[in-house]
Amino acid sequence: MTDAGNTKPASADIRPPSPLKPIMWVQRNLFNNWFNSVLTLLALGSIYFIGRAVLEWAFFTADWRPVTHNPILYLVGQYPRDGLWRVGASLLLVSFLTGMSWGKWKGIMRSFALLLGIGLAILGIIPAGGQLGSMAVRVFFLINLPAIYLGYLIGSRKFVTGGLVLAGWLLSFLLIPFLLRGTGEGTMLPTVETSMWGGLLVTLILAVGGILLSFPLGVLLALGRRSSLPVIKIFSIGFIEGIRGVPLVTILFMSSIILALFLPPELRIDRLVRALIGMTIFSAAYTAENVRGGLQAVPLGQVEAAKAVGLNNFQTTFFIVLPQALRAVIPAIVGQFISLFKDTTLVIIVAINELLNIGKSILQSDVEFLQLQFEVFIFVAAVFWVLSYLMSFASRRLETALGVGER
Repeated sequence: MTDAGNTKPASADIRPPSPLKPIMWVQRNLFNNWFNSVLTLLALGSIYFIGRAVLEWAFFTADWRPVTHNPILYLVGQYPRDGLWRVGASLLLVSFLTGMSWGKWKGIMRSFALLLGIGLAILGIIPAGGQLGSMAVRVFFLINLPAIYLGYLIGSRKFVTGGLVLAGWLLSFLLIPFLLRGTGEGTMLPTVETSMWGGLLVTLILAVGGILLSFPLGVLLALGRRSSLPVIKIFSIGFIEGIRGVPLVTILFMSSIILALFLPPELRIDRLVRALIGMTIFSAAYTAENVRGGLQAVPLGQVEAAKAVGLNNFQTTFFIVLPQALRAVIPAIVGQFISLFKDTTLVIIVAINELLNIGKSILQSDVEFLQLQFEVFIFVAAVFWVLSYLMSFASRRLETALGVGER
Protein backbone atom coordinates (compact mmCIF):
# COMPACT_ATOMS: atom_id res chain seq x y z
CA MET A 1 0.00 0.00 0.00
CA THR A 2 1.40 3.40 -1.01
CA ASP A 3 0.24 7.01 -0.75
CA ALA A 4 -0.76 8.97 -3.90
CA GLY A 5 2.33 10.38 -5.57
CA ASN A 6 4.59 8.58 -3.10
CA THR A 7 6.15 5.20 -3.76
CA LYS A 8 7.44 4.77 -0.18
CA PRO A 9 5.61 1.92 1.60
CA ALA A 10 3.41 3.05 4.48
CA SER A 11 4.92 0.34 6.73
CA ALA A 12 8.28 2.10 6.55
CA ASP A 13 6.85 5.00 8.58
CA ILE A 14 6.21 2.81 11.62
CA ARG A 15 9.54 1.01 11.67
CA PRO A 16 11.72 1.70 14.74
CA PRO A 17 14.64 4.04 14.08
CA SER A 18 18.02 2.53 13.39
CA PRO A 19 20.35 2.38 16.42
CA LEU A 20 22.73 5.29 16.73
CA LYS A 21 26.39 4.87 15.97
CA PRO A 22 28.64 5.08 19.08
CA ILE A 23 29.96 8.56 18.25
CA MET A 24 26.48 9.91 17.59
CA TRP A 25 25.16 8.32 20.82
CA VAL A 26 27.93 9.93 22.86
CA GLN A 27 27.31 13.30 21.25
CA ARG A 28 23.53 13.14 21.77
CA ASN A 29 23.55 11.79 25.34
CA LEU A 30 26.76 13.10 26.92
CA PHE A 31 27.72 16.28 25.04
CA ASN A 32 24.41 17.66 23.78
CA ASN A 33 24.86 20.97 25.66
CA TRP A 34 27.51 22.76 27.70
CA PHE A 35 26.08 21.70 31.09
CA ASN A 36 26.00 17.98 30.25
CA SER A 37 29.46 18.29 28.71
CA VAL A 38 30.86 19.69 31.96
CA LEU A 39 29.14 16.95 34.00
CA THR A 40 30.50 14.28 31.67
CA LEU A 41 34.06 15.59 31.94
CA LEU A 42 33.80 15.85 35.74
CA ALA A 43 32.42 12.30 35.96
CA LEU A 44 35.18 10.92 33.71
CA GLY A 45 37.82 12.73 35.76
CA SER A 46 36.41 11.38 39.02
CA ILE A 47 36.27 7.84 37.65
CA TYR A 48 39.86 8.11 36.46
CA PHE A 49 41.36 9.39 39.70
CA ILE A 50 39.28 7.17 42.00
CA GLY A 51 39.83 4.10 39.84
CA ARG A 52 43.56 4.78 39.64
CA ALA A 53 43.81 5.17 43.43
CA VAL A 54 41.87 1.95 44.04
CA LEU A 55 43.98 -0.06 41.60
CA GLU A 56 47.24 1.30 42.99
CA TRP A 57 46.15 0.39 46.51
CA ALA A 58 44.96 -3.09 45.50
CA PHE A 59 48.06 -4.05 43.50
CA PHE A 60 50.90 -2.08 45.10
CA THR A 61 49.98 -0.83 48.58
CA ALA A 62 47.66 -3.40 50.16
CA ASP A 63 49.13 -6.34 52.06
CA TRP A 64 47.10 -9.43 51.20
CA ARG A 65 49.08 -11.88 53.34
CA PRO A 66 46.13 -12.64 55.68
CA VAL A 67 44.27 -13.86 52.59
CA THR A 68 46.99 -15.49 50.51
CA HIS A 69 49.01 -17.26 53.24
CA ASN A 70 46.36 -19.86 54.02
CA PRO A 71 43.29 -19.41 51.83
CA ILE A 72 42.10 -22.95 52.57
CA LEU A 73 40.83 -21.64 55.91
CA TYR A 74 38.50 -19.24 54.10
CA LEU A 75 37.12 -22.15 52.07
CA VAL A 76 36.57 -24.94 54.62
CA GLY A 77 37.77 -23.67 58.00
CA GLN A 78 39.35 -26.39 60.17
CA TYR A 79 37.97 -29.27 58.15
CA PRO A 80 40.56 -32.11 58.38
CA ARG A 81 43.11 -31.69 55.64
CA ASP A 82 43.27 -35.42 54.96
CA GLY A 83 39.53 -35.34 54.25
CA LEU A 84 39.55 -32.45 51.80
CA TRP A 85 38.87 -34.93 49.02
CA ARG A 86 35.29 -35.07 50.31
CA VAL A 87 34.86 -31.35 49.75
CA GLY A 88 36.49 -31.76 46.36
CA ALA A 89 34.16 -34.63 45.43
CA SER A 90 31.17 -32.51 46.45
CA LEU A 91 32.43 -29.67 44.26
CA LEU A 92 32.98 -32.10 41.38
CA LEU A 93 29.38 -33.29 41.71
CA VAL A 94 28.09 -29.70 41.66
CA SER A 95 30.19 -28.95 38.58
CA PHE A 96 28.85 -32.00 36.76
CA LEU A 97 25.22 -31.18 37.60
CA THR A 98 25.75 -27.56 36.56
CA GLY A 99 26.99 -28.81 33.20
CA MET A 100 23.96 -31.09 32.88
CA SER A 101 21.65 -28.17 33.65
CA TRP A 102 23.43 -26.13 30.98
CA GLY A 103 22.97 -28.88 28.42
CA LYS A 104 19.30 -29.33 29.28
CA TRP A 105 18.04 -25.79 29.87
CA LYS A 106 20.64 -23.59 28.12
CA GLY A 107 19.86 -19.91 28.79
CA ILE A 108 20.71 -18.82 32.31
CA MET A 109 22.43 -22.10 33.20
CA ARG A 110 24.93 -21.48 30.42
CA SER A 111 25.95 -18.24 32.16
CA PHE A 112 26.26 -20.00 35.53
CA ALA A 113 28.29 -22.84 34.06
CA LEU A 114 30.69 -20.40 32.41
CA LEU A 115 31.01 -18.33 35.59
CA LEU A 116 31.65 -21.46 37.68
CA GLY A 117 34.27 -22.62 35.21
CA ILE A 118 36.00 -19.24 35.18
CA GLY A 119 35.99 -19.08 38.99
CA LEU A 120 37.48 -22.55 39.34
CA ALA A 121 40.08 -21.79 36.67
CA ILE A 122 41.11 -18.66 38.60
CA LEU A 123 41.44 -20.69 41.83
CA GLY A 124 43.57 -23.17 39.92
CA ILE A 125 46.11 -20.62 38.67
CA ILE A 126 46.02 -17.76 41.21
CA PRO A 127 49.13 -17.40 43.39
CA ALA A 128 48.37 -18.70 46.89
CA GLY A 129 50.12 -20.24 49.84
CA GLY A 130 49.32 -23.22 52.02
CA GLN A 131 47.62 -26.31 50.68
CA LEU A 132 45.66 -24.27 48.15
CA GLY A 133 48.95 -23.53 46.41
CA SER A 134 49.91 -27.20 46.04
CA MET A 135 49.92 -28.73 42.60
CA ALA A 136 47.43 -31.45 43.58
CA VAL A 137 44.81 -28.94 44.72
CA ARG A 138 45.36 -26.78 41.63
CA VAL A 139 44.92 -29.79 39.35
CA PHE A 140 41.75 -30.72 41.18
CA PHE A 141 40.25 -27.27 40.64
CA LEU A 142 41.09 -27.50 36.96
CA ILE A 143 39.57 -30.96 36.43
CA ASN A 144 36.20 -29.45 37.31
CA LEU A 145 36.29 -27.77 33.89
CA PRO A 146 36.06 -31.06 31.92
CA ALA A 147 33.45 -32.22 34.49
CA ILE A 148 31.27 -29.24 33.53
CA TYR A 149 31.74 -30.00 29.84
CA LEU A 150 31.01 -33.71 30.35
CA GLY A 151 27.81 -32.77 32.16
CA TYR A 152 26.90 -30.50 29.25
CA LEU A 153 27.38 -33.30 26.73
CA ILE A 154 25.22 -35.69 28.75
CA GLY A 155 22.57 -33.08 29.56
CA SER A 156 22.14 -32.17 25.89
CA ARG A 157 21.13 -35.75 25.02
CA LYS A 158 17.48 -36.32 24.24
CA PHE A 159 17.07 -39.14 26.77
CA VAL A 160 17.99 -36.78 29.63
CA THR A 161 14.81 -35.11 30.86
CA GLY A 162 14.39 -32.08 33.07
CA GLY A 163 12.97 -34.28 35.80
CA LEU A 164 16.12 -36.41 35.74
CA VAL A 165 18.32 -33.33 36.19
CA LEU A 166 16.14 -32.07 39.04
CA ALA A 167 16.31 -35.50 40.67
CA GLY A 168 20.11 -35.31 40.44
CA TRP A 169 20.14 -31.95 42.21
CA LEU A 170 17.79 -33.18 44.94
CA LEU A 171 19.92 -36.28 45.44
CA SER A 172 23.06 -34.13 45.67
CA PHE A 173 21.50 -32.06 48.49
CA LEU A 174 21.29 -35.28 50.48
CA LEU A 175 24.53 -36.85 49.32
CA ILE A 176 26.82 -33.85 49.92
CA PRO A 177 26.01 -33.42 53.67
CA PHE A 178 26.33 -37.20 54.10
CA LEU A 179 29.72 -37.14 52.38
CA LEU A 180 30.97 -34.19 54.41
CA ARG A 181 29.69 -35.50 57.75
CA GLY A 182 30.78 -39.11 57.40
CA THR A 183 29.38 -42.36 58.81
CA GLY A 184 31.49 -43.04 61.90
CA GLU A 185 34.93 -43.99 63.12
CA GLY A 186 36.60 -47.00 61.58
CA THR A 187 34.85 -46.57 58.25
CA MET A 188 35.93 -45.17 54.90
CA LEU A 189 34.18 -41.92 55.85
CA PRO A 190 35.14 -41.09 59.44
CA THR A 191 32.84 -38.61 61.13
CA VAL A 192 33.81 -34.95 60.90
CA GLU A 193 31.86 -32.90 63.44
CA THR A 194 30.31 -29.71 62.12
CA SER A 195 32.33 -27.78 64.70
CA MET A 196 35.30 -28.44 62.40
CA TRP A 197 33.51 -27.01 59.37
CA GLY A 198 33.91 -23.35 58.54
CA GLY A 199 34.52 -20.62 56.04
CA LEU A 200 32.72 -20.41 52.72
CA LEU A 201 31.59 -24.04 53.09
CA VAL A 202 29.42 -23.21 56.11
CA THR A 203 28.21 -19.95 54.58
CA LEU A 204 26.97 -21.75 51.46
CA ILE A 205 25.39 -24.58 53.45
CA LEU A 206 23.42 -22.12 55.58
CA ALA A 207 22.43 -19.98 52.60
CA VAL A 208 21.49 -22.76 50.17
CA GLY A 209 19.83 -24.84 52.88
CA GLY A 210 17.90 -21.86 54.20
CA ILE A 211 16.69 -20.89 50.72
CA LEU A 212 15.62 -24.41 49.74
CA LEU A 213 13.77 -25.01 53.01
CA SER A 214 12.26 -21.57 53.59
CA PHE A 215 10.74 -21.16 50.12
CA PRO A 216 8.22 -24.05 50.23
CA LEU A 217 7.50 -23.29 53.90
CA GLY A 218 6.88 -19.63 53.05
CA VAL A 219 4.52 -20.59 50.21
CA LEU A 220 2.53 -22.86 52.52
CA LEU A 221 2.31 -20.13 55.17
CA ALA A 222 1.11 -17.62 52.57
CA LEU A 223 -1.59 -20.03 51.42
CA GLY A 224 -2.47 -20.80 55.02
CA ARG A 225 -2.92 -17.13 55.81
CA ARG A 226 -5.51 -16.88 53.03
CA SER A 227 -7.18 -20.16 54.00
CA SER A 228 -10.85 -20.29 54.92
CA LEU A 229 -10.11 -22.74 57.75
CA PRO A 230 -9.84 -20.70 60.99
CA VAL A 231 -7.27 -22.95 62.70
CA ILE A 232 -4.84 -22.90 59.76
CA LYS A 233 -5.36 -19.18 59.18
CA ILE A 234 -4.79 -18.22 62.84
CA PHE A 235 -1.70 -20.43 63.09
CA SER A 236 -0.21 -18.98 59.90
CA ILE A 237 -0.88 -15.38 60.97
CA GLY A 238 0.54 -16.02 64.44
CA PHE A 239 3.67 -17.68 63.04
CA ILE A 240 4.33 -14.98 60.45
CA GLU A 241 3.70 -12.00 62.71
CA GLY A 242 5.48 -13.58 65.66
CA ILE A 243 8.67 -14.34 63.71
CA ARG A 244 8.67 -11.01 61.84
CA GLY A 245 8.30 -9.17 65.12
CA VAL A 246 11.69 -10.26 66.51
CA PRO A 247 15.23 -9.86 65.10
CA LEU A 248 17.14 -12.76 63.59
CA VAL A 249 19.65 -12.64 66.45
CA THR A 250 16.88 -13.61 68.87
CA ILE A 251 15.80 -16.50 66.65
CA LEU A 252 19.37 -17.77 66.43
CA PHE A 253 19.80 -17.61 70.22
CA MET A 254 16.54 -19.46 70.77
CA SER A 255 17.27 -22.17 68.20
CA SER A 256 20.92 -22.62 69.16
CA ILE A 257 20.91 -22.16 72.94
CA ILE A 258 17.46 -22.08 74.50
CA LEU A 259 16.10 -24.95 72.38
CA ALA A 260 18.82 -27.25 73.72
CA LEU A 261 17.67 -26.57 77.29
CA PHE A 262 14.19 -27.96 76.59
CA LEU A 263 15.36 -31.11 74.84
CA PRO A 264 16.10 -34.33 76.75
CA PRO A 265 19.81 -35.12 77.31
CA GLU A 266 19.75 -38.01 74.86
CA LEU A 267 18.34 -35.80 72.10
CA ARG A 268 20.86 -33.27 70.85
CA ILE A 269 20.46 -31.48 67.54
CA ASP A 270 23.68 -30.49 65.82
CA ARG A 271 24.64 -26.83 66.32
CA LEU A 272 24.83 -26.12 62.59
CA VAL A 273 21.42 -27.72 62.07
CA ARG A 274 19.94 -25.60 64.87
CA ALA A 275 21.27 -22.44 63.23
CA LEU A 276 19.88 -23.60 59.88
CA ILE A 277 16.46 -24.17 61.46
CA GLY A 278 16.48 -20.67 62.95
CA MET A 279 17.41 -19.02 59.66
CA THR A 280 14.84 -21.12 57.79
CA ILE A 281 11.86 -20.14 59.92
CA PHE A 282 12.97 -16.50 59.94
CA SER A 283 13.25 -16.36 56.15
CA ALA A 284 10.03 -18.34 55.68
CA ALA A 285 8.01 -15.69 57.51
CA TYR A 286 9.26 -12.91 55.22
CA THR A 287 8.92 -15.08 52.12
CA ALA A 288 5.32 -15.79 53.09
CA GLU A 289 4.47 -12.09 53.06
CA ASN A 290 6.12 -11.65 49.67
CA VAL A 291 4.13 -14.55 48.25
CA ARG A 292 0.92 -13.25 49.83
CA GLY A 293 1.43 -9.97 47.99
CA GLY A 294 1.67 -11.92 44.75
CA LEU A 295 -1.47 -13.90 45.54
CA GLN A 296 -3.41 -10.69 46.11
CA ALA A 297 -2.21 -9.36 42.76
CA VAL A 298 -3.86 -12.19 40.83
CA PRO A 299 -7.22 -10.95 39.48
CA LEU A 300 -10.31 -12.62 40.90
CA GLY A 301 -11.42 -13.31 37.34
CA GLN A 302 -8.64 -15.89 37.03
CA VAL A 303 -10.13 -17.90 39.88
CA GLU A 304 -13.65 -17.59 38.51
CA ALA A 305 -12.50 -18.69 35.06
CA ALA A 306 -10.72 -21.72 36.52
CA LYS A 307 -13.83 -22.77 38.41
CA ALA A 308 -15.92 -22.22 35.29
CA VAL A 309 -13.91 -24.85 33.40
CA GLY A 310 -14.30 -27.35 36.24
CA LEU A 311 -11.06 -27.04 38.21
CA ASN A 312 -11.23 -27.74 41.94
CA ASN A 313 -9.66 -25.55 44.64
CA PHE A 314 -6.37 -27.46 44.65
CA GLN A 315 -5.97 -27.28 40.87
CA THR A 316 -6.98 -23.62 40.79
CA THR A 317 -4.43 -22.70 43.45
CA PHE A 318 -1.42 -24.68 42.23
CA PHE A 319 -1.93 -24.46 38.47
CA ILE A 320 -3.57 -21.06 37.98
CA VAL A 321 -3.11 -18.70 40.95
CA LEU A 322 0.26 -19.68 42.45
CA PRO A 323 2.32 -19.61 39.20
CA GLN A 324 1.07 -16.10 38.43
CA ALA A 325 1.68 -14.95 42.00
CA LEU A 326 5.25 -16.26 42.12
CA ARG A 327 5.99 -14.77 38.71
CA ALA A 328 4.91 -11.34 39.93
CA VAL A 329 7.07 -11.34 43.08
CA ILE A 330 10.32 -12.81 41.75
CA PRO A 331 12.31 -9.63 42.59
CA ALA A 332 10.98 -9.53 46.15
CA ILE A 333 11.65 -13.23 46.76
CA VAL A 334 15.19 -13.06 45.36
CA GLY A 335 15.80 -9.94 47.43
CA GLN A 336 14.81 -11.92 50.52
CA PHE A 337 17.16 -14.74 49.53
CA ILE A 338 20.04 -12.29 49.09
CA SER A 339 19.28 -10.86 52.51
CA LEU A 340 19.30 -14.38 53.97
CA PHE A 341 22.67 -15.06 52.35
CA LYS A 342 24.18 -11.95 53.93
CA ASP A 343 22.54 -12.72 57.28
CA THR A 344 24.61 -15.91 57.54
CA THR A 345 27.31 -13.72 59.09
CA LEU A 346 25.12 -13.41 62.20
CA VAL A 347 25.74 -17.05 63.16
CA ILE A 348 29.06 -15.81 64.54
CA ILE A 349 27.16 -15.06 67.78
CA VAL A 350 26.50 -18.78 68.28
CA ALA A 351 30.15 -19.72 67.68
CA ILE A 352 29.84 -21.00 64.12
CA ASN A 353 32.90 -20.29 62.01
CA GLU A 354 31.41 -18.92 58.82
CA LEU A 355 33.42 -16.85 56.34
CA LEU A 356 33.52 -13.57 58.29
CA ASN A 357 34.43 -15.27 61.57
CA ILE A 358 37.27 -17.11 59.85
CA GLY A 359 38.62 -13.77 58.63
CA LYS A 360 38.50 -12.31 62.13
CA SER A 361 40.20 -15.41 63.54
CA ILE A 362 43.04 -15.12 61.04
CA LEU A 363 43.56 -11.47 62.00
CA GLN A 364 43.90 -12.46 65.64
CA SER A 365 46.24 -15.36 64.91
CA ASP A 366 49.25 -13.18 64.05
CA VAL A 367 50.38 -9.87 65.50
CA GLU A 368 51.49 -8.69 62.05
CA PHE A 369 47.95 -9.10 60.76
CA LEU A 370 46.26 -6.88 63.34
CA GLN A 371 46.81 -3.78 61.19
CA LEU A 372 45.51 -5.49 58.04
CA GLN A 373 41.82 -5.66 58.92
CA PHE A 374 40.82 -3.54 55.93
CA GLU A 375 42.28 -6.03 53.43
CA VAL A 376 40.50 -8.98 55.07
CA PHE A 377 37.14 -7.24 55.26
CA ILE A 378 37.47 -6.06 51.64
CA PHE A 379 38.11 -9.65 50.57
CA VAL A 380 35.12 -11.00 52.53
CA ALA A 381 32.91 -8.19 51.19
CA ALA A 382 34.02 -8.98 47.63
CA VAL A 383 33.05 -12.64 48.05
CA PHE A 384 29.60 -11.70 49.35
CA TRP A 385 29.15 -9.11 46.60
CA VAL A 386 30.02 -11.55 43.81
CA LEU A 387 27.65 -14.24 45.08
CA SER A 388 24.86 -11.73 45.77
CA TYR A 389 25.27 -10.26 42.29
CA LEU A 390 25.01 -13.73 40.76
CA MET A 391 21.68 -14.22 42.53
CA SER A 392 20.48 -10.84 41.30
CA PHE A 393 21.68 -11.66 37.78
CA ALA A 394 19.77 -14.95 37.86
CA SER A 395 16.66 -13.08 38.99
CA ARG A 396 16.86 -10.66 36.06
CA ARG A 397 17.42 -13.44 33.55
CA LEU A 398 14.48 -15.37 34.96
CA GLU A 399 12.26 -12.29 34.78
CA THR A 400 13.27 -11.78 31.16
CA ALA A 401 12.57 -15.41 30.30
CA LEU A 402 9.12 -15.22 31.92
CA GLY A 403 8.31 -11.82 30.47
CA VAL A 404 7.83 -10.11 33.83
CA GLY A 405 7.01 -6.44 33.38
CA GLU A 406 6.12 -6.84 29.70
CA ARG A 407 2.68 -6.38 28.23
